[in-house]
Amino acid sequence: MELLPLKLTAAENRRALLFSAAGRLFLLGATSLSLLGILLIFYFVIKEGASFFTSINLWDVLTSTKWHPEDSEHPEYGIAAILVGSFYVTFCAILVAAPLGILCAVFLSDILPRRLRNYAKPIVELLAAIPSVAYGFFALLVLAPWLQENLGFTSGVCILNASLLIAVMALPTMVSVSEDVLTAVGREVRESSYSLGATRKETVLRVVLPQARRGIGVAVMLGTMRAVGETMVVWMAAGNSNQVPTPWWDLGTSVRTLTATIAAEMGEAANGSGHYHSLFGLATILLVIIFLLNAVVLWFQRGGKNA
Repeated sequence: MELLPLKLTAAENRRALLFSAAGRLFLLGATSLSLLGILLIFYFVIKEGASFFTSINLWDVLTSTKWHPEDSEHPEYGIAAILVGSFYVTFCAILVAAPLGILCAVFLSDILPRRLRNYAKPIVELLAAIPSVAYGFFALLVLAPWLQENLGFTSGVCILNASLLIAVMALPTMVSVSEDVLTAVGREVRESSYSLGATRKETVLRVVLPQARRGIGVAVMLGTMRAVGETMVVWMAAGNSNQVPTPWWDLGTSVRTLTATIAAEMGEAANGSGHYHSLFGLATILLVIIFLLNAVVLWFQRGGKNA
């Protein structure tokens, strides 16, 4: 076999430097293009929503439940019921998805044999590949009639319906991230616990989960962002009724969320109208919520204040 010279010629050195510079320039351009696209989206949303915030009293908007932006004479922009509906659907979905996701991740990382785990985890992650409109049709045609018949709900399109479907949609993110974090704790930590006489349950509850709590917190917050940003399922399954649940524990109430409101009304809003800008105002509020959730994720990643 012919050996290549260790020392490059001047031409080869220039060629290598040229290819290296071209590669770095290409990667920088791709990264900059992605960042520029995100910044342009933010600029467009905030620019179109700015006129809405400058023309209203923010406190009145946040505390009023009357949403009639299409009225040309006396428009009303109260979003209290929309914010409450978004909170209900997201909170109930995470209340279901978080414990199920963590338990599933523990099962995959510490109980299921490795050979079976290699098949089970991709199956769980395949839930993310199902189109949200398919979940929406399932909510309308299967889950809604079942809730009416078995739980006595007036309407099957309600908080509980949307929350259950969104919980299923958030599971792949929570399970995948949580399982990776639990696996990263390391086999030596588990074996050290077993060597001290701890059972598997004690090892998981008192050693593995505390070690992975920050990563699990990140997984839960990522699932929460998935739930907050979901549009199609809440549009089809939550009922799109602009009201606050009364009594507050009634999960059979139809509600409206931020994302569903934007999706349902954007096609009807005239370009440049108050209705049009109010929907971009909702989009801006949604961006702020996502930014806050991202800040919480970064806080978890850094280990909180004591990190």
